Amino acid sequence: MKLQHVLAAIPFVGVLVGMFFANSVEPYVLGLPFAMFWVVMWVVVAAVIMAVVYQLDEREERRERGEGR
Repeated sequence: MKLQHVLAAIPFVGVLVGMFFANSVEPYVLGLPFAMFWVVMWVVVAAVIMAVVYQLDEREERRERGEGR
């Protein structure tokens, strides 16, 4: 399995599985109930991970075309 596939699955697992553990109102983090903060945090983390996946994919594509950097 490619690293890009594993990285792309991390946000899905974080939101889906993590909600069972983060399902609480208390404590408040940044003024948000903890469950809402958990989801918002994973939106931001997912954006960062997808940027990394994009860079890895671009590097692999350049390598396949024979272009060096």
